[in-house]
Amino acid sequence: MMETRSPSEHQPRLMRAIGALLRGQRVAALATLEADGSPFVSMVPFATEPEQACLVLHVSALAQHTGNMARDPRISLLVMQAEQADQPVHALPRLSLLGRAGTPEPGGASWAACRVAYLARFPEAEPMTRLGDFRFVAIELSGARQIAGFGAARSVDADELRRILALSAERPPRSAHRDSA
Repeated sequence: MMETRSPSEHQPRLMRAIGALLRGQRVAALATLEADGSPFVSMVPFATEPEQACLVLHVSALAQHTGNMARDPRISLLVMQAEQADQPVHALPRLSLLGRAGTPEPGGASWAACRVAYLARFPEAEPMTRLGDFRFVAIELSGARQIAGFGAARSVDADELRRILALSAERPPRSAHRDSA
């Protein structure tokens, strides 16, 4: 009998930690830029879309961050593990992501992939996807700063982030059995 490992099991520990953090957390702090250049931070639910290697947001045209992203697509997102009682907050795993926001054309292939990824994570949001003032935003990632615990920090480039998103898509683990006859 032989067990086959999934591709994600062959990733280095810090790469697996990023995938686990992105799968395990459903909200992020989104930083956008106001018209005068001032930073603005808000909370957004997010999903990952592995084929496009992007993060997906679903936002209302009425939201301040939506106008900010339309005016200046440069963004930053902070995804972090939730605080736990009796655990040091300084060691919380977290990922500060840099990227550019883009709005896929409604009905196009990119839009459809974003919709599928978002609704897989937030099925309760389906009615909102039919409202005219809501849109999907695909965040193309350009880099990140990973804090994997106290004293464990590193920069992550766009290529590594794309590999992590492609490999850490929410798939059931695979195992294969081989008869030893």
